[in-house]
Amino acid sequence: MKKVEDYVMSIPDFPAPGIIFRDVTSVIQDADGLQLAIDEMQKRLEGLDFDVIAGAESRGFLFGMPIAYNLHKPFVLIRKKGKLPRETIERTYDLEYGTATIEMHKDSIKPGQKVVIIDDLIATGGTIEASAKLIEELGGEVVMCLFLMELAGLNGREKLKGYDVESVICYPGK
Repeated sequence: MKKVEDYVMSIPDFPAPGIIFRDVTSVIQDADGLQLAIDEMQKRLEGLDFDVIAGAESRGFLFGMPIAYNLHKPFVLIRKKGKLPRETIERTYDLEYGTATIEMHKDSIKPGQKVVIIDDLIATGGTIEASAKLIEELGGEVVMCLFLMELAGLNGREKLKGYDVESVICYPGK
């Protein structure tokens, strides 16, 4: 029986020498790989009490939406600045070379709601840390951060200390 990692293509020396790029598109373009990825992520939520799934742009949408649909939960978008039409809150965070800003609709999370944040990959953890802070600013409680893949060598879990962090696949390097 195949595992999710069997569907992930590893591309050496991309985008720079010494980096192994873990390509999620090879998972989602295979029907069996996509179904297995969604099923494996969804298994991590069994028995967890939560109200809402939030997904980080853009691959968090790809994995969060089908799980929200399967579990009959609302889905909240966490987007890059300037993409949402109604009143928003925003948070800026550091990237390796610069900063980025994400935002959510102000009415997307109600006080007291328990939220699972979903994304395809945890690397340094900056995007999801900023996402969690936005959810908390709106009065929500982040009960899990769920990822398909984790690059453990980039120490993203350190940035998310205090949150329950789960990943289906954990690669030791960067």
